[in-house]
Order: sequence, then structure tokens, then C-alpha cells
Amino acid sequence: MARFGYFLSSEEHAPGELVRQARLAEQAGFEALWISDHFHPWLDEQGQASFAWSVIGAISQATSLPVGTAVTCPLVRTHPAIVAQAAATCAVLTGGRFTLGVGTGEFLNEHIIDSRWPPAAERMEMLEEAVALMRRLFTGELVTHRGEHYRLDTARLYTVPDEPPPIHMSGFGTKAATLAGRIADGFICMMPDADLVKAFRDAGGAGRRVQGGLKACWASDEERARRTALRLWASDHLPGEANQLLPQPRQFRQLSQLVTEDMVAEKVPCGPDPEVHVRALRAYVDAGYEDVFVTQIGPEQDGFFDFYSREVLPRLRG
Repeated sequence: MARFGYFLSSEEHAPGELVRQARLAEQAGFEALWISDHFHPWLDEQGQASFAWSVIGAISQATSLPVGTAVTCPLVRTHPAIVAQAAATCAVLTGGRFTLGVGTGEFLNEHIIDSRWPPAAERMEMLEEAVALMRRLFTGELVTHRGEHYRLDTARLYTVPDEPPPIHMSGFGTKAATLAGRIADGFICMMPDADLVKAFRDAGGAGRRVQGGLKACWASDEERARRTALRLWASDHLPGEANQLLPQPRQFRQLSQLVTEDMVAEKVPCGPDPEVHVRALRAYVDAGYEDVFVTQIGPEQDGFFDFYSREVLPRLRG
């Protein structure tokens, strides 16, 4: 049976509120947590971008749910050795309930360290090297590395879990899904795409978890929900590679003026009808995803958790 989790949005909510939402998610019957890892929000309107690793530490003491990053970029802004140290510590704090989700990142977050943004093919090479390096560090052994993209000199992680945390890779195309099948313990995708699931499994991912995520906007009034989703997440609906290439939230806001309320409502379940939300989540299950994570857009978090607890999760599990 599919597992349903809650996706904590570091872009929208302050750290203490994220911890509160993690507790509410557990009380509502969600089975796992994701948390986004960003230096900047997509839009200034979202207003937050806390350090995800600190929040995970707090969550580890506040709930018993598994938690994973969705996703961390161990390429430019943060060296893979530091990501490995953070992930190992989180795995220890959670008693083995941590999953490291990784991806090739966005210029929005990474340009703060280096104004050169490698092309997608090079970033996938960097990610493959970074994943291999982190796996070596998770052993607790002394590691020296001289690679194509990274250097490490006599580094050892002293705080390591009994078992290394699983590494799941995010991807939005066939090349990324294929790479994930070769190097990752699981695949993450933010759209219900059965073809990408097949590409992952055919490349070596058979028997490994596939995880998907989506945004929803519950409100007692559908029109209000649609307006909220447009105001806070219009940037999600920009076509092409804009989300990987733009460096500033203000530029996302400028392009987002082209996004309409109807465009958002086509992809985001909005309003109080449980069947609308159930259909959106079931699309992932039907496409072969074992885990589906949903995030509530906007401030009406308490109403969302009550609604999902009473109306949506029972229908999905029934």
C-alpha cells in the first residue's frame, strides 16, 4: 500500500512553524515528512528560507516520523562532505529514520557561492561523483579523494549511524531518471510520470522506492484557495528551464505575471472537495509511486490537517 507524507515548505514558513506542522502531520495520520532545502525562496512573497538541517534536528525530537530532504544539492553551495556530515548526524538523531534526497539544484540557491552555473550534463556528473563520495564517508573510514570535481583530504566522519542513510535522487527527465537508477536508493519526481518510473526501474532501480510530491491548497472556498495558490506558487508553473536558471526571486516574480489562476488550478487541487485532492494524489499511486507527499499552500494549515485527517487520507487508504 502507498504511504502518504507531508511536505514541509521551508520557503513559506518559519522554523518553529515547520516543527509545529510536523507534529500536526503526525497527529493527522501522515506517515512521513519531507522538507525543502533552499537558500532563497522562489518568490519574495513566500518570505522564508531557513536552514533545513537545523529544522530537521528539531523535528527529530518532536515527532517519530521518518524525514527526508526534498531535495538537497550537494554540488556548489555545500560541499558533499558537509552534506554527508549533516545527513549522518540527522540519521543518528532520528534513529535511522532519515533519507537524504539529492538533486542537481537551481541557480537560485547555488549562485551565492559561484556565479558560474554548470550545464545540466555537467551537474549530473558532479552529482554522481558527490553521491559516491558521500557513500564512502558514511562508512566512517578515512577518505582522501581526488576527483574530476571534488577534492577531499584525510576526512573521516566520527558521528555515523549504524546503517548509512538511503540516498534518493530527484529527476525530471529520462537522463536523470536513468542516472538515479544507477546510483540512488530511490527516485523522486514532482509529477506523476509512469514513463520516468519505468526509466528508473529499467536502469537498475527495480525494487527501490519511488517518491512523488505535489502541492495542494485547502480552503473552505475554492476561489480563495485558487487565489492563494497563484499568489504564492505561480513560479511552479513556469515552463522550460526557468526554474533551474534564474538567480533571483524578483525574476521569478516577473515571469510569474504570465501565469494565470486557471493554469494553477489545472495542476493544484484547490478548495474543500475531498475527491479533487484524492484524485491528485491517486495519480501518483497509479503511476507507480510508493510514497506521495503533499504540502498545503498558504496559512490555513490547521484546517488542512483536519480536512486531510477526516476526508482525504481515509479515502486514499480505503
